[in-house]
Amino acid sequence: MSTTEQVTELIPDTVARQIVLPEGHRDNDALFEAYRWLRENNPLGRAVVEGYDPLWLVSKHADIMEIERQPDIFTSAGGDDKGSVNPILANQAGDEFTKSINNGSLRILETLTYLDPPEHTEIKDIAIDWFRPTNLAKWETVIRDLAKASVTRLLETDGRIDFVKDFALHYPLHVIMSLFGVPEEDEPRMMALTQEFFGTADPDAVREDVEPLTPDAAAKQWVATIQDFYAYFEQLLQDRRANPKDDLATIISLARDKDGEYYPNEMAYGWFIAIATAGHDTTSSTLAGGVLELGRNPDQLAKVKADLALAPHLVNESLRWASPVKHFMRQATQDYTLRGRDIKKGDRFMLLYQSGNRDAEVIPDPDRFDITRRPNKHIAFGYGPHMCIGQHLAKLELRIMFEELLPHIESVELVDDTKMIQTNFVGGLKNMPVKIEFTG
Repeated sequence: MSTTEQVTELIPDTVARQIVLPEGHRDNDALFEAYRWLRENNPLGRAVVEGYDPLWLVSKHADIMEIERQPDIFTSAGGDDKGSVNPILANQAGDEFTKSINNGSLRILETLTYLDPPEHTEIKDIAIDWFRPTNLAKWETVIRDLAKASVTRLLETDGRIDFVKDFALHYPLHVIMSLFGVPEEDEPRMMALTQEFFGTADPDAVREDVEPLTPDAAAKQWVATIQDFYAYFEQLLQDRRANPKDDLATIISLARDKDGEYYPNEMAYGWFIAIATAGHDTTSSTLAGGVLELGRNPDQLAKVKADLALAPHLVNESLRWASPVKHFMRQATQDYTLRGRDIKKGDRFMLLYQSGNRDAEVIPDPDRFDITRRPNKHIAFGYGPHMCIGQHLAKLELRIMFEELLPHIESVELVDDTKMIQTNFVGGLKNMPVKIEFTG
């Protein structure tokens, strides 16, 4: 490769740092401007940020899909060398810490994110039928009752609330824990662990047992939080094996491999953690992001209030807009050519879903929030084998909440600045102080 080609590939430091570093995600305007710069100037470029391994930033919708549909070429777990790849971006110090306490492996969780097909397929099949729309339909009444109860509590306020902390966080958590089988009294514990799990780089979510500001602090918090989850879910696992119930926890707990043996407990823990974290955090971020944009676009609020059949389209546009899963990492298992770039075996890729969801080649007028957008080709749930297994549940929860909530809302006014969670992985609004005017 010539020196000229190397220079062309390299992303300016300010842009690379804005996207790669967790602190760059505190400023949504600057972050999305960095995404825009990439798409327009260097859609597949190399980022070299101090403390991190060099990586390709993938900003275009088509390139993300090309990578996602080929897990044999772009591995999530390391291909034949399982555990050699971290599917979630960590700095060099963090990866070294993880390997130091995990027998040299980066596979710190036995969950779908860390697996490739065919292993990924086998583990996914354990619960895939539960997440199908035909099964979820039987839970719609339960979910709607939970949504109605949440709305009733909201209507008892004067409308001056922090929409994230006082409302959006609680409904999806209550739904997933109810369907999962976690007792309601344990939900605050699940909420706290989730915030520690996804907030490893956020100063407001630092655990007391982790020294902040050290290069490996995020990895240490990640591991400590996982261990706390393990301790809690061991009790749940043993209870469901002894006392099966009609819930998702039982399906996972009783799963057996091809030899008729229970899967290792760590596999169940991995499933439980994925459900207990991503199963509600992403939905709450989407709910808050959607309501914020309805407040900023009163015409859109009026449109969906006049025709609640638009609620599913509001859900899709809210997902595209919020894109709470910001990235996953992949690694090339062979040489490859992508967007004219020479990819080498071992190269790493940061798939920027938020950027892909603002790609004007696929999403016309992408910076406009439009609940009538059709088709809406967002990739908020990813694409290919790793496409989110819980997408139908998330859409169902959001549709039902919008149907129950919006008829009671006249307007939503932001009364103070919002803040974003400091994370480059999964997150959204940290707070959203609003004044809601209720109808009637």
